[in-house]
Amino acid sequence: MKGMRHFLRQLSNIFLILFLMLMVEAWHAMPLHSANAPSGGTQQPASSLLPIESKAAVLAEPETGSILYEYNADMKIAPASLTKILTLYLVFEALEKGTIHLDDEVYISHRAWKTGGSQMFIEVGNKVSLEELIKGIAVVSGNDACVAVAEHIAGTVESFVALMNQKAQELGMIQSHFANPHGLPDPQEYSTARDLARLAIAYTNRFPQALAYHSMKEFTYNNIVQYNRNHLLNKDPSVDGLKTGFVAAGGYHLIATAKRDGMRLIAVVLGATKPSIRERDAMQLLNYGFRSYAMVKPVNSSEAVGTIKVWKGRKDAVSVYPLESKTMLMSKGEEKKIRTVVEMSPELIAPVRSGQIVGQLSIYKGDELLEAVPLVAGEDIGRAGFFKRTWHSIQKFFAGGSKKPEATEATKKTKDVASAKSGQTKSEQATEEKKELWLLSVFYSIKPVLMIVGGVFGAIILLAVVVKILRRRRARKVLPRRVVRKW
Repeated sequence: MKGMRHFLRQLSNIFLILFLMLMVEAWHAMPLHSANAPSGGTQQPASSLLPIESKAAVLAEPETGSILYEYNADMKIAPASLTKILTLYLVFEALEKGTIHLDDEVYISHRAWKTGGSQMFIEVGNKVSLEELIKGIAVVSGNDACVAVAEHIAGTVESFVALMNQKAQELGMIQSHFANPHGLPDPQEYSTARDLARLAIAYTNRFPQALAYHSMKEFTYNNIVQYNRNHLLNKDPSVDGLKTGFVAAGGYHLIATAKRDGMRLIAVVLGATKPSIRERDAMQLLNYGFRSYAMVKPVNSSEAVGTIKVWKGRKDAVSVYPLESKTMLMSKGEEKKIRTVVEMSPELIAPVRSGQIVGQLSIYKGDELLEAVPLVAGEDIGRAGFFKRTWHSIQKFFAGGSKKPEATEATKKTKDVASAKSGQTKSEQATEEKKELWLLSVFYSIKPVLMIVGGVFGAIILLAVVVKILRRRRARKVLPRRVVRKW
């Protein structure tokens, strides 16, 4: 009996060593291979005409850049003080770069002091903080403050105007030209409702903090109180900007912006015959937009959509996130039809790279596919130690493992994108793929042998158990029976 136990123990050790040698560094994780569906965008529904009295108008949604309404959008017109939005764009851009600061003391030149039109009433030779000048431009439309900041940033007004026109072209304002930083009449100063909408969209998207100044209803400097000429600030609490303008050649202008239920809209009206008309037209556009459209955010890149099991890793699971957030503008009522479908790899094998593509999230409106967003691993997970990798290999083997990779070409695109996201070079990727294919081919070539060896090993164990049971029964038969005596 002792000899049989010793034999079985030695045999099991031999099979275990053989099994470990064959399974160490086995096949790698197989990526999800499903054809990427073409992504689709939201089509803008055509808006019905509104009774606009101004010469030109545009209604835009800044987050998606959608134009919801337009009327004479490409008609050239003198922009007047709406020019100051571009001036402030350059100011906030310089603040962002750190070349200027809000507490800078700006010298007021004679040229700035004598500038006509609406004024902040700064005095020549004084120094005024840059933040006060920003308020003077945004709230009371100070032309003198515009010249002061232009000289502070670029040295001269002419150099600043060159920067303005360069920035206008970068923003796509191809039908605009600027001759000064304040918008006073000049034959070379012109723009369109479409271009000014582009400017307002870029300005509010990049510098939302600027609205804190544009929403101020009054401003006091040098003991002079002046009020914001955008009277919509007092009529609608959702309105928080943006700028008014007037020039005799163009009429009364207004760029108004408001935010309701998480959606911001921008209305541009140009060439009204009086201030009340520009305000009414702008308010009419804003109300139409909020009444007719809704913003939908079906995908948020900061929210995990699930987890995937990780084999042979230092962690046993990885959280999965959308590669990017998606926001869609839709007609009211259509947002209820939006649904999402998540497809992910059932499992991964370490190492896992942060940003590695592991699936996709499809956005549908009813049965119509609108867009597909890649799903990525949320963190790096390195390979575990030798014993954990070996144990996971044993578990995967007896669980059936992954399917044999017959569609190598189908998975290649996913691996290419994942490698690009993680910074892996092409040579490293090629080496990794060769190693993976070699290991997989070795494993699948010896898999039948392993199955036979496992069957034989199991049969031997079963036989040993049967022999042991039979020996115990035989031993019981030869033992003397216990005699019970009756007294």
